[in-house]
Order: sequence, then structure tokens, then C-alpha cells
Amino acid sequence: MTDEHYPQAPARERRSRRASVSRLALTWLRDLLVAVALALLIIAFVYQPVKVEGTSMAPHLTDQERIFINKFVYNFGPIERGDIVVFRYPLDPRKSFIKRVVGLPGEMMEIRHGLVYINGLPLKEDYVDPADADRANFPPALVPADQYFVLGDYRRSSNDSRSWGMVPRDKIYGKAVFAYWPPDRFGLIEGRTGTD
Repeated sequence: MTDEHYPQAPARERRSRRASVSRLALTWLRDLLVAVALALLIIAFVYQPVKVEGTSMAPHLTDQERIFINKFVYNFGPIERGDIVVFRYPLDPRKSFIKRVVGLPGEMMEIRHGLVYINGLPLKEDYVDPADADRANFPPALVPADQYFVLGDYRRSSNDSRSWGMVPRDKIYGKAVFAYWPPDRFGLIEGRTGTD
């Protein structure tokens, strides 16, 4: 080997290092793009951020609280009593409402002096603060197939099934699952006591 080969060695090393850094940068960029694409798919098809507007679900959900709804959960399981659901308002599908499912298809609903009865039996509603209940009546009504009777937790100030009737299953598009803003409300929604 002659002396003329020695100056080329550092140049080859620099090129090799640049190629290695370029490959690493491309790998990071690829991984970042895949992560962003997956996040967008999850948000588009599974979870959707929404903002609560109004006080009808207080104290469990507050005005201007930001939450995630699961748009996929009802593809695999039934809508259950107690679920907090987001749906297209039956009288104006351009609007979305959030309420709690109280009556299921085939059940006889009635409200006597503010107390909910299902098939003649009182419903235990730990999520309704007695101070927020109203004392109104709602005559017996059968919940039709594929429809739900929904109520706000803050009964004195809730525009719900008592006013405009049942919610068809095909109008319900998500279940409230997680709050992320404000920070003191961060966490799972199910199981909240209202003061969480």
C-alpha cells in the first residue's frame, strides 16, 4: 500500500458516517410517519375527542370538559344501562348530545315525582345528586325496539327523552370513556363519583 491511499481513508469514513446518519434519519422519519398514521386511524375509527357543552351531565361531566368517546365499542357489545353516550339529536341530526342511557329496548319507562321506574321497579341512580333531581312525572312509555330512553344526570336542567322521546340506535355513535381536559378531571369517566 502506498502513502497516496491514506488521505482517502478519512473521506471514506466521513461518507460512511453521513450514509449511516441518513439511514438513521430516514428510519426515524418512517417510524414517525407510521405512528402519526396509526394515531389518525385510531382517532378516525376508534376514539374521537369531543367537548362537553352545557351542564346536563353535571357533576359527572362539566361544561367545556374535553373527553374521548369510543366509536367502536358498540360494534362488539350492547349499549347498556348507565352508559354515557353521544348521539345525533333526533330533532336536528346536525347537533350532537351526550346523555346517560336509562331505558333499554322493550322496557316500560315511567318517572314518578322524579324517581325512575323500569317495568314498575324503582331504578337506583347513584349518579344523580338528590339536589339536582326534579320532581316531575313522566307517564308510562314502552321503549321501542332499537331505541333508548336517555336522561341527563342534572335532571333539573336537561333536555332529554322526557322532552323529545327515545333515541334510535343508529343515532348513537359513541360512548364517553376518558376525560383529558382540564387536568384535574383527567381519567376514566366510568366510575366517577361526580366530584372526581
